[in-house]
Amino acid sequence: MFNQRARTNHRQRLLRASVAGAALLVLAEPALGHAESQSWQPALAQHAKAAILIDAGTGMVFFEKNEHARLPIASVTKAMTMLLVFDAIAKGQVRLQDVVRVSDHAASMGGSQIFLKPGETMTLSELMKGIAMASANDAAVAAAEYVSGSEANFVRQMNERVQKLGLRDSHFVNTNGLPAPNHYSSAYDVAMISRELLQHDGVTSFTGAYSDHLRKQTERPFWLVNTNKLVRYYQGMDGVKTGYTSDSLFCLSASAKRGSLRLIAVVLGEPSASVRNAEVVEMMNYAFSQYTAKTLYKKGQVVALAPVEKGQSEAVAAIASRDVAQLIKKDGLRPLGHVTTELDLLKAPVKKGQVVGRVVIVNGGSAAVRVPLYAAADVAPVSWTEMLGRSLRKMFLFGVKE
Repeated sequence: MFNQRARTNHRQRLLRASVAGAALLVLAEPALGHAESQSWQPALAQHAKAAILIDAGTGMVFFEKNEHARLPIASVTKAMTMLLVFDAIAKGQVRLQDVVRVSDHAASMGGSQIFLKPGETMTLSELMKGIAMASANDAAVAAAEYVSGSEANFVRQMNERVQKLGLRDSHFVNTNGLPAPNHYSSAYDVAMISRELLQHDGVTSFTGAYSDHLRKQTERPFWLVNTNKLVRYYQGMDGVKTGYTSDSLFCLSASAKRGSLRLIAVVLGEPSASVRNAEVVEMMNYAFSQYTAKTLYKKGQVVALAPVEKGQSEAVAAIASRDVAQLIKKDGLRPLGHVTTELDLLKAPVKKGQVVGRVVIVNGGSAAVRVPLYAAADVAPVSWTEMLGRSLRKMFLFGVKE
């Protein structure tokens, strides 16, 4: 009887402890990647079907609404197209100064265009102006064909790229966003695509320009005016892409930078261009008023010395692959999260540009952002005789006693 009561009491104590422990876990669990509690969000983007507002540097989410809803995104698709073009440039596969000959297929595109003719030639840089500023459907296809051989190959690579980014709510059928079955994305995915695009140098010289010309010294000059009018009227706005069809309504992936803080705001399914722009401005104003950022490392800056085993140099400078900034709440200037450095175990030979570590940014329990660190120089293997000499010197130094 006593043993049975004891066992019962013991089980009750374990149950109470388990319940208490579970409660503690729930209470202690941070909002994953969110600056504010998910139970409270500012009243933003009230007319949009879906929206999201993030810090581009750390991925911190300031606001979200139906962020994973799969929706038509019209010409915001071209952010993905530009990403693949800039990926190819970064890999040395193509150059902005390359001359592209326009195919019949590219010239046949309707909707927004720069009126390319079959056989006409333009540089890839000029096509990128047409894509980023005029939202030109013909330029998007011409650039895609040049990079991948055909639009179909390029579209396949678009879908492979979103999979590599871990995005599950996007599927592309074409390069320009013209209406097509099974062509969709989400506010979250568009923000991540835009964030990846903005890591490429030179992107904002296209997306952030308000006006320019094509064929300026010819009989067919074409004046470009950015479809994103906020690049002219909103401080720091430099991208990324607008979109509109009768199915998607008015969409925008917007980026603005002030100081070290870059924001990305995405709205999908807005009722008009004016409402779309007003709600993006309101989103940007909210985050800029509440947060700032402190640059910790500039692109190319030495972050640490990474030890190299059996190398002619015993360490190599590890440099930042891009700017690294820490998000700060203006109320009390409180840094959000923490930043650490991880170095890989290296053994010679080490090649210049090789990834040798990373800066890790963690915000409120969200998935960490890892910024790669590159080797600043080659490190060749040390010779056998030098290795022997090092060993003897260490033996002598550690063997000396006072």
